[in-house]
Amino acid sequence: MTTFDQRKDAYENKFAHDEELRFKATARRNKLLGLWAAEKLGKSGADADAYAKSVVLADFEEAGDDDVLRKVKADFAAGGVTVADDEIRRTMTELLIKAADEIQAGR
Repeated sequence: MTTFDQRKDAYENKFAHDEELRFKATARRNKLLGLWAAEKLGKSGADADAYAKSVVLADFEEAGDDDVLRKVKADFAAGGVTVADDEIRRTMTELLIKAADEIQAGR
């Protein structure tokens, strides 16, 4: 195997690893967001966990964060909870950083 092939393989492996970490961090962020939203909706225990799981599943509807934002926003509207879009987005950003840190720390 040539040095070029080894470099190419190394870059491909790094890309795959980075994509896996990104996927895990996003899924964890969505779970944390679901728990945050569940608290605002007055859910706790198993209901909060089930809601958090539904937020994680909402992310598989389309690429990007808009599907998650729409779900949480719609659930807030249905539950009579007033939270601005920018607060939800800010929370999503903060929780993504937290999730990435937890994954990097092995938690």
